[in-house]
Amino acid sequence: MTETLRFERHLAHPPEKVWRALTEPAHLSAWYPMQVVDLDLRAGGAIRFRDEEGTEFRGEVTEVNPPKHFAFREYDPETGEHDARFELAPDGEGCVLVFTHSFVPGDWAAQVEIGWNRCLDALPAVLEAIA
Repeated sequence: MTETLRFERHLAHPPEKVWRALTEPAHLSAWYPMQVVDLDLRAGGAIRFRDEEGTEFRGEVTEVNPPKHFAFREYDPETGEHDARFELAPDGEGCVLVFTHSFVPGDWAAQVEIGWNRCLDALPAVLEAIA
């Protein structure tokens, strides 16, 4: 059994700029809950994360279709597999971002929605800083 959280944000930036915030490690690390250490941006490519304590998680890119969608699967030895998917659609001069996170529910899952809202709320400031 998996649980899927869905988040939607209307952003005042075009999909191409948001794509950069989603797929370039320096920008992704600025708002994502973990530092992105490596990202091989192709289906089957490796993605590696590190948290503030230095714990590393590994994953695999599952979808890449610039600037429309990007997805990956993260492997966490404690909480199992997590699937993250970002979809972008033009919306006037900006775009709509739909983010879904699928995972096996656990005791920690209650905090996941709060955490993602905080991360996604930080994304517009990162977008403003991208040239």
